[in-house]
Amino acid sequence: MSLRLGDIAPDFTAETSEGTIKFHEWLGSSWGVLFSHPADFTPVCTTELGTVAKLRAEFDKRNVKVVALSTDSVTSHHEWIGDINETQKTHVNFPIIADPAFKVSNLYDMIHPEVSDKTTVRSVFVIGPDKKVKLTITYPASTGRNFDEIIRVIDSLQLTANYSVATPANWQHGEDVIIVTGVKDEDIAAKFPKGHTRIKPYLRTTPQPNI
Repeated sequence: MSLRLGDIAPDFTAETSEGTIKFHEWLGSSWGVLFSHPADFTPVCTTELGTVAKLRAEFDKRNVKVVALSTDSVTSHHEWIGDINETQKTHVNFPIIADPAFKVSNLYDMIHPEVSDKTTVRSVFVIGPDKKVKLTITYPASTGRNFDEIIRVIDSLQLTANYSVATPANWQHGEDVIIVTGVKDEDIAAKFPKGHTRIKPYLRTTPQPNI
């Protein structure tokens, strides 16, 4: 059965390019992004890992730990990292899980049945400090993942976790957000001192509360 939003992300122990990790322990009180790759030395994934390395400061700023996964060995990962650093002009600064026995891939339902029983799909999981799955996305092999979008979603998820708000379509950091319907009109002034706009009884906006 595939993981659903709100499910507890399965815990595991795995070897990585940075040593052994126990996933829940490694996450601690941080948010997490786990993203998978079908194999090392794949062209699209090489660009993705380089992009994530360049965005490391943005993830750190949001208290997010990132970890990649490929079904090749740790030795292969280290060789691939050399290529990534060279071709993407960066330095891979996060662990890559070695999953040759498909233990983690199966836990997270990442095996692509239409290709083979040993091909990992290119999935993304965002996991909250409560160890629950907050986001899942699966991409086709030919399309590089948009990590700016993943960061945008994390910003939205963290706003929702800390304030009684949601974010509208195409929302970007700094724009107005939506007050959730569970907040009564009479409570808005106390909860949102920056003010609000009442467009409809069910659609009330307010400036982003954490800036």
